[in-house]
Amino acid sequence: MDDCAVFTYTNEDFINDVCSGNQNRSRFDIALRSGWTERKNAGLFRYQLDDLETRILPGPSGYIAQLNIMRGIERRKPQEILSVRQNFDPKQFNFNKINPKELLFELQCEGGCHQNCSKRRCKVIINVSPLEFGHCLLVPEPDRCHPQILTPLAVQMGIETVLLSADPGFRVGFNSLGGFASVNHLHLHGYYLNHQMRIETSPAELILPKKHLYLLLDFPAGFLFYTQGPNLDLTVNGVCSLTDILVDRNIAHNLFITRGCPPQRERDPSSSRIGVRVIVWPRLSCFGAKEESAFNVALCELAGHLPFKNREDYETASEDAVQDIVRKYLLPQEEFSELQKHIMKCL
Repeated sequence: MDDCAVFTYTNEDFINDVCSGNQNRSRFDIALRSGWTERKNAGLFRYQLDDLETRILPGPSGYIAQLNIMRGIERRKPQEILSVRQNFDPKQFNFNKINPKELLFELQCEGGCHQNCSKRRCKVIINVSPLEFGHCLLVPEPDRCHPQILTPLAVQMGIETVLLSADPGFRVGFNSLGGFASVNHLHLHGYYLNHQMRIETSPAELILPKKHLYLLLDFPAGFLFYTQGPNLDLTVNGVCSLTDILVDRNIAHNLFITRGCPPQRERDPSSSRIGVRVIVWPRLSCFGAKEESAFNVALCELAGHLPFKNREDYETASEDAVQDIVRKYLLPQEEFSELQKHIMKCL
């Protein structure tokens, strides 16, 4: 990757008070939105992304369905993946081979934001097959050629970019190998979704107090961490310890980071989104599996955002039908329960 503009920040740049409908934009939002729009106008995307047709599916889950036919057609063909632990292959496509014009900027924290990693780099590049406005990729230390396995720096950068945004609709996510990651080079997705999601207020039960680990009580079941910053070490280490267990067991997983309310057993939709929720879903691996015609089950679909590939499925979708598709990719209940016990023992 060539040199590019550097976006420097400190903990003082984190935005703690966000609310839906907030028109204020942070320095990070301005840099991302303006740079992304410039690349769009320059024709660097594989297709023109205009306002997406959107509908909220009836039902308590409040699924956000969007029609994005061109992404299903034009997105990069996934690499052949045989294991969650597959090594990086320099002969395959990776983010050191992109068009330099796709680079937006490099994130650089000043003043010791990161534990033992203040000098490390994270590039922000456009996703040329965007899901939504501002869809970018966070690529930590690209020249070190990490495989698609979460590192503390990757998780830290994911949480910090959410905290740097004044827009509660900015989300970050990660697909592991076998969890519909298409490139085996460490990266996270970031994008704006201008709709409230149930996952922001979903009820959760504290299952490991010393690690601040919660069990998500909504469908689909997953593990939740919560932080209000500014010190993120406990959350970052907890997330990485959990995903390391999944990698060791060759269990695919997806992660989603969003503004959200403090976890509690009873859902309160009116609660203020004063912190950041990090949700990890273990799931069945998809190695060479045939894709669903309606949508793939990856980070945004598990969170409740459904980019549909065709109009018929988009127009006829129901909450029950969506959950039937998602359920096919989840661990069986017995296996999930056994994994939960193992995680609680090992963390």
